[in-house]
Amino acid sequence: MENPLLLFPQLNISASKDKSYYKVMKSTIKEEPHKASKAGVSPEEAEKWGESFDKLLSEKAGLDAFTKFLKTEFSEENIEFWIACEDYKKSKTAHELLPKAKTIYETFIQKDAPKEVNLDFQTKEVTSQNIEQPIITTFDAAQNTVYRLMEQDSYPRFLRSDPYLNLVKGRNPSRPTLRRRSRSFTVNDFQGVRPDFTVW
Repeated sequence: MENPLLLFPQLNISASKDKSYYKVMKSTIKEEPHKASKAGVSPEEAEKWGESFDKLLSEKAGLDAFTKFLKTEFSEENIEFWIACEDYKKSKTAHELLPKAKTIYETFIQKDAPKEVNLDFQTKEVTSQNIEQPIITTFDAAQNTVYRLMEQDSYPRFLRSDPYLNLVKGRNPSRPTLRRRSRSFTVNDFQGVRPDFTVW
């Protein structure tokens, strides 16, 4: 059998700490404390997320659950863009706006951006022009477009998803339900069966 340290390098305690997988592991370790809050979501709290998309996004646990769901659909760039816009609007000075606007534009909006969000031509054009002299409302049109897309498309699917339904039913989403093993034949099933040698 192969050495498990080769298959799972994160198990290697003596591994160099500057390797990229160490950084990844370190970031997941940092996230552990708020995993407890996710596990502690009550069915009542989860049910409230079904009342409106706003309610879901306004709660940390709801936002986390929805982000996790979007990752399974490979569309997490939408919620990441929305969060980046919310953070952008908290900027206190014009001096803060320019670098943040540039980063958001290059990450989510410009053509072939690494996490390009789905925007219509007109919204993209307006945002591209606004980026020259960014103000607090620079990304409002784009953010509203992405918000509506998530609300009308991803959110209804989230409400029908197993992780959400498990939360509403009070099941722990971090512990997957065990699948019952299918019954396979055993030696006992063949006891008493006489071989038919006439076939041979």
